[in-house]
Amino acid sequence: MIHFLYLIGFAVALAVVFAAFTKGDINAKLKYGVKSFAQFVLISLLLAWIFYFIPW
Repeated sequence: MIHFLYLIGFAVALAVVFAAFTKGDINAKLKYGVKSFAQFVLISLLLAWIFYFIPW
C-alpha cells in the first residue's frame, strides 16, 4: 500500500511541475495537470499488472 501512496504523491508533484511550465491560461494548465496525473497513475498500474504475470 505504501508504494501506491508514493506513486500518487510523485504523480501529484510531477503533474504540478508539468502544469506550471505549460504555456496557456489557468484552465489549460489545470486540464494538462489532471490529464498528466491520470496518465501517470493509469500507465503505472497497467505496467504493474502486466509485470505481475511475468515470471522473474
